[in-house]
Amino acid sequence: MLWRKLLVPLTALMLLLTASAGAGAAAASTGSPTGSGAEAAAADYGAPGPYATAVEVGAVTTLYYPRDIATSDRRHPVIVWGNGTFAFPVVYRELLLHWASQGFIVAAANTPQSNLGISMRAGIDLLTRRNADQASPFHDRVDLEHIGASGHSQGGAAAIVVGADPRIDTILPIQPGPLANIDNVHVPALLLAGQKDSIVFPFLVKAFYNDADHIPAIYGELRGADHLTVVGDPGPFAAPTTAWFKAHLMGDQTARAQFFGADCGICTDSGTWSDVRRNGLASQ
Repeated sequence: MLWRKLLVPLTALMLLLTASAGAGAAAASTGSPTGSGAEAAAADYGAPGPYATAVEVGAVTTLYYPRDIATSDRRHPVIVWGNGTFAFPVVYRELLLHWASQGFIVAAANTPQSNLGISMRAGIDLLTRRNADQASPFHDRVDLEHIGASGHSQGGAAAIVVGADPRIDTILPIQPGPLANIDNVHVPALLLAGQKDSIVFPFLVKAFYNDADHIPAIYGELRGADHLTVVGDPGPFAAPTTAWFKAHLMGDQTARAQFFGADCGICTDSGTWSDVRRNGLASQ
């Protein structure tokens, strides 16, 4: 079984990273203070963003978010996250904190079995309540009009499942497992594969891309990446995932140029990408 192959490596990594991260309901990481024009300064999408970050671990959802959100001068878009099989958000902590440093609120499902997307949708519900609660630091600071879905492996399939939710504006499945139907998705999709992935082979991700002819869809295969490259230090996954969400959830036109137009950045970057494909709707 495909998912059984993930048990040993991801569980070991989860335990290792949990030990190094420590326990607690909330933690903060350092970063530049939030200020006016902060988003414009973050031109290198692979570099840490301008926001200091915080983490809140709940029963169902772990939130990664800009630490000073209560005093922010803007609403922050949302990314809901699904884990790989037998994994938890701490396994992907560096990527999720990276997105938070770029101004996103990440609602990561705590479940190690995310395929149905139930806990990912619960993250949207949680932030909807927090946004309406005048006593919450998230009050009126959550941009519920701009929500993306992402995840890795089984969680990547869950991102496709959740992509059918009308609240979702874009999906970014990372090496998604096969248990999803992209025909139900009606928003733009960036489907990422790893050139050397021997668990979710690139042809499985291409199958989703080939079936996604009804939406703007891009297939990106990261050169040299295997199934666990995104775990821990996200490496080559940090920049393109951030740029995609900045383009679709923040209206960043510089980020958009990485994927669209005649001179799209990823189309010419053969050092990072071993294969890039854009369907007709994405090429227009």
